[in-house]
Amino acid sequence: MLKASKLLKGLVLSTLLAFPTPLLAETPQKADSTAFADVKIGPDIATKTLDNGLQLVVIPDHRAPVVTHMAWYKVGSADEAPGKSGIAHFLEHLMFKGTSNAPEGEFSDIIAEVGGQENAFTSTDYTAYYQQVAKDHLPTMMKYEADRMGNLVLTDEQVLPEREVILEERAQRVGQNPGAKLAESFDQMMFVNHPYGTPIIGWEDEIKKLNREDAFAFYDKYYTPNNAVVVVAGDVTMDEVLPIAQETYGKLKRRAEPGERIRPQVQRIPGERVATLEDERVAQPSLQKGWLVPSTATAAKGEAEALDLLSYILGGGANSRFYQQLVVDSQKATSAGSWYNSDTLDTTQFKIYATPSEGVPLEEVEADALAIVADVAENGVSQAELERAKKSMLAAAIYAQDKQSTLARVFGTALTTGATVEEVQTWPARIAAVTNDQIKAAAQKYLTEEPLSGYLLPANYEEPEAKGDAQ
Repeated sequence: MLKASKLLKGLVLSTLLAFPTPLLAETPQKADSTAFADVKIGPDIATKTLDNGLQLVVIPDHRAPVVTHMAWYKVGSADEAPGKSGIAHFLEHLMFKGTSNAPEGEFSDIIAEVGGQENAFTSTDYTAYYQQVAKDHLPTMMKYEADRMGNLVLTDEQVLPEREVILEERAQRVGQNPGAKLAESFDQMMFVNHPYGTPIIGWEDEIKKLNREDAFAFYDKYYTPNNAVVVVAGDVTMDEVLPIAQETYGKLKRRAEPGERIRPQVQRIPGERVATLEDERVAQPSLQKGWLVPSTATAAKGEAEALDLLSYILGGGANSRFYQQLVVDSQKATSAGSWYNSDTLDTTQFKIYATPSEGVPLEEVEADALAIVADVAENGVSQAELERAKKSMLAAAIYAQDKQSTLARVFGTALTTGATVEEVQTWPARIAAVTNDQIKAAAQKYLTEEPLSGYLLPANYEEPEAKGDAQ
């Protein structure tokens, strides 16, 4: 129940193969990516702000009598007070403990009885709860979700055992996972003076001190309708949903004014920063390199889109430079890729990663990967590479609209991380407009500084000799 998908970039990378043929009538058939410029993501979306400040978003999809109902809160782990790490994720768990109107388990039992699905997740910048049910059950879902937005009830008998559940979850996710341990160290190095360096699940010693009072203080400050976005996607219209929303969410009072989310600015520390972890559970060595870069919310015009495309060209799939040069051509790596986390409220990170083939020195693969990045910064990318990346990303994003829950997540994520409905809808046009010069400029500006380094190694690892060096 931690972090959700990565906005449109995530759709682009994960849905292209899932939808190999056009599913929407408006999908452009022209070869040039500029054909996508006039296409909108979720063109029929309607939005309305209720009197108490809650934002309602309706995404019509009339192909089946099913709806996805999501309640999003503009609060995540990066909004926690010092010493209270993990409270956002802890409260997410506690929100299933019942209200003054519905005992623990009643809401989940009803969802199960009608054949629905439910879950929740916490990120650095948002927390969300969702159900997917037949259309006829939407009023019930909205009634119960609105109820726990305003009437949560907690006892120590509920809170203290759940805290142990969280501690066990951390032990399994991090304590038994060397990659997760390295990720925590890497984020601490990356986000100096900024809460993104604190794990979403929290630090163990601080989780142990969280209590009922902490949960309610967080709940009362942030789980107020004026800090929430409710997204309903499926076989409905705004005219159908709005009366239900007004009858349920609309009756809740504003309990607080969370205000603007102002956080400490991440500091850029000069010099080399390296995190190395050796563990007997690691079978193959791997490396990662990272740079601080702007997110969609903080970037100058066109920069986030250029970084999205740069990530895709460098390491977004089988046609990427990393895969072709490191895995296919030289066969020095068994895997290699890149990752750009664009959907954050504040400054984010751009990563590259690789796992060397058996007998290949880690430092050799590292040098080759950095040389590929340097080449893009110096020479840019070819028009063929850029066009291929644009078409792949745009087609995938458009085809992903075939799944209502995906669209609900896309817009919920965007609206809780500083974007607007229109900015999501016009993303294809912005991607289609990116030029070679913008890709090159982004690489020069952000990926030529000294990167952070992370190495995950087997216990007692010894670097093999480079081929041809032993004579």
